[in-house]
Amino acid sequence: MADVMGDDRLLKMKDEDGVVSPFEGIEKGSVLQDCRCFNDLQLDTQKCEAVLVRLLYLVGQGEKLSSAEATDVFFSVTKLFQANAPSLRRLVYLAIKELAHTAEEVIIVTNCLTKDINSNVDMYRANATRVLCKITDAQMVQAIERYLKQEIVDRNPVVASAALVSGQQLLANNKGDVVRRWVNEITQALEHQSPMVQFHALALLYQIKQHDRLAVAKLVTAMTRGGGSRSPLATVLLVRYAARMMSEDTSTPPGGRRPLFDFLESCLRHRSDIVKYEAVRAIAALPDVTANELMPAVTVLRLMLTQPQAAMRYAAMRTLASIAFTAPIVVAACNSDMEILIGDGNRSIATLAVTTLMRTGSESSLEGLLKQIGGFLADLADELKVRVVEALREVCLKYPSKHHALLNFLGNALREEGGLEFKRSIVSAYLDLMATLPGAKEMCLGHLCEFIEDCEHSQLSTQILHLLGREGPHTSAPEKYIRYIYNRLILERPPVRAAAVSALARFAGSSSTPALRRSVAVLLQQSLADSDDEVRDRAAYLYKALGLDQFKIARPGVGGVIKLVSPSANGASTDVQDTQNVAAMTAKAEAFTSLPCPVANLEAELLRYISTGDTSTTFSVDVVPKQNIMQSAEPPGSSGPGGPVSTGARPGAATAGGRRAEPKLVDPAAAVMAVPQLAELGRPFKSSASVALTEEEVEYTVNVTKHLYPSHVVLQFDIENTLEDNQLENVTVAVDTSGASGLADVVLLPAAVAKLGSPATAFTIITRTDGELPLGAMACTLRYTVHDVDAATGEVDESGYEDDYQLEDLELTIGDLMVAPAEPPANFRAAWEALGGDNEVAEEFSLSHDSVATAVGEIIGYLSMAPCGGSGDANPRARSHVLLMAGIFAPKYEVLLRAQVTMQADGVALHVVVRSQDFEVSQVIAGSIA
Repeated sequence: MADVMGDDRLLKMKDEDGVVSPFEGIEKGSVLQDCRCFNDLQLDTQKCEAVLVRLLYLVGQGEKLSSAEATDVFFSVTKLFQANAPSLRRLVYLAIKELAHTAEEVIIVTNCLTKDINSNVDMYRANATRVLCKITDAQMVQAIERYLKQEIVDRNPVVASAALVSGQQLLANNKGDVVRRWVNEITQALEHQSPMVQFHALALLYQIKQHDRLAVAKLVTAMTRGGGSRSPLATVLLVRYAARMMSEDTSTPPGGRRPLFDFLESCLRHRSDIVKYEAVRAIAALPDVTANELMPAVTVLRLMLTQPQAAMRYAAMRTLASIAFTAPIVVAACNSDMEILIGDGNRSIATLAVTTLMRTGSESSLEGLLKQIGGFLADLADELKVRVVEALREVCLKYPSKHHALLNFLGNALREEGGLEFKRSIVSAYLDLMATLPGAKEMCLGHLCEFIEDCEHSQLSTQILHLLGREGPHTSAPEKYIRYIYNRLILERPPVRAAAVSALARFAGSSSTPALRRSVAVLLQQSLADSDDEVRDRAAYLYKALGLDQFKIARPGVGGVIKLVSPSANGASTDVQDTQNVAAMTAKAEAFTSLPCPVANLEAELLRYISTGDTSTTFSVDVVPKQNIMQSAEPPGSSGPGGPVSTGARPGAATAGGRRAEPKLVDPAAAVMAVPQLAELGRPFKSSASVALTEEEVEYTVNVTKHLYPSHVVLQFDIENTLEDNQLENVTVAVDTSGASGLADVVLLPAAVAKLGSPATAFTIITRTDGELPLGAMACTLRYTVHDVDAATGEVDESGYEDDYQLEDLELTIGDLMVAPAEPPANFRAAWEALGGDNEVAEEFSLSHDSVATAVGEIIGYLSMAPCGGSGDANPRARSHVLLMAGIFAPKYEVLLRAQVTMQADGVALHVVVRSQDFEVSQVIAGSIA
């Protein structure tokens, strides 16, 4: 009977999906009420444990306790120290750690914890150490320092690790000044028999020395020369530190032997798989890694591909996929092993194998790979499908002759089942291919037209309709796309119908053919009575603005056919008049169907306008800049147990999963516009990327960002103090403008304080002179007042002395006055002809470059213009290349440039033709290349 009742109770704990959570239905009030059992004279250990578990669950789920509630519970929990049950004591330690942030007077439990540190139970000692270091302050740490130093060298690994981890927490919370005096004990712990203690000791030792590059170099060098550590975890950590040093090292010449590379290579032969894999990742992430350096790592990865563990095969494939982005030839040696993995039961491994083979395989093997992908693409998750699409896009750019097969495959995938992100990735791939492969434009448009017939995502439908309106009128047969757009007018939801109206209007506005304009007039006429206000108003405006109301639409005649009647008896004269007026009408309609600025810029300016809180002035779209104001920032390095460790990743480089990391977009002008004294200047026309004015190893590092205004130049200096024994105050950067043109008065805005770990920013404001461009080199001097800081107590000496530090010269170039447009012209030829040849300037130069590709890259970087039509990527073996670029020059002149780069025996010949809206601007840009 008891068994039956037990089974019945168990059934009540289950639902259709399985066992119900034992914490379901817990309320804070009832748990706090139950906490009163902690005050009983006769403690019920099991009951107290159950209540503590429910309390910790609530806190872990984000339940907020008020200060009074947390304090009451905390005092009740401290009474449980009188119980000696080990399981209850562990819960008490956890409760104290969780409540310490909210409760008051938590210091009263220090005596109990100190008593446990001195007990004979190792479990009590370890946990009490962690809790005490969690709740104590910097002064109390000195009182227990003796116990902590003894525990670091304790023979029990749990106790020693607890003390080492507590030291890391103290340093992280700025309570660890005494920890810096434990170097001898921590070094002794590196020889502990426990792998866990070795790992924590190395992490703490690095954390102590991480701000002293020389000390870190000595530590890593000593550890690597000593054969590393017996602990695989500590060796992994040492590999990360060595990789970081190698990434930051700039003294090794290109192609030279890197210091510590022998250590990484020796780790490839380690007995532990995690050490081998970490060494492989470190070598693959080194900046400017060569094929010879990658070969040993790829050999190890090839062996890992045959391991029975799926995790090992997946890790190896991820790393091979990332290497394939930059060194596909090296990875090609593993093609035979990766072909076997295409049939792997783990679809993630199979997907990585296929995408990597696309990058490393030959052109003839692509069709076979496409057949294999088609066999299991439907079974993949959307995230894996997106990776396949990205690989197909890159392969299509690599082998343009195969774009028919690849685009057909993408078109079939577009019509298969899949989520929004998968479909969006295919649409984005089509957009990239259309911009890079002009011959594939009509094929891409055809696939997209078929897709919107059954598209269930309004976002994608509106995007494709906008694309059809922009590109369709310029194709060989624009009328064939009108049917697809018209279907959206009668079958879709209001947002899609509104986009279809705008797309149709672009066909009428971009064509002077009367027949096509009449057809659009018929279709738009039906939208004038649409049920949605947006669709109806947009159709009415465009119908009138484009002059389509000149066509009189008769009532349906015999058979329901709509007849189009011209307002004049002479049809020929009507056509002529229509052709003459179409340009003016199109310009008027274009102002309605497109924004005068990029959407990203409009969003940034609106957010800035709202953040100021000043609505006395009306926001105007005219003040939004047309150039691209957002820049990509380098993603931060990964963080290891011992602190942040750079992986050597570069912006746009492949991640470990084989996908390219999306660069984070930042507004470089955000800092200068947040300063009240500079906010009145508005948004700068150009904000350059940050440039270092000091070496990396010096005590004060300074980076500068140049902000160009029509009447000012603002220099933003970011200063970082790497010394912990001094503090800089009233920090300014003096600039000598005598060697530059177009600059006058200088005003300095000092940074108040620059101390260790707190970068400071100073500004230098320079007034521009009328009629001259700000060009030339300027000498920069860092000036400040030094105050000594006591490293032990952190106290700052009030008495200081003035000092200065010479920085590298800062130069203003033509590139600082040029910005790339946010939307380069889609049709460079049309934009070139529209700008006209009245302000054209042609020049010829001879450049001392060893290849055409190098010269093209130097020209783009120097002028800061945007390459158009994919002309920015030159073949490394090309003998000749045509570079097309667009830009906006200081701050309103549109500039277009055509450059013919030809390889010759003595260098590179460059023929440049510049067109702009001002002849002097064309002269300055063309002449600056010399």
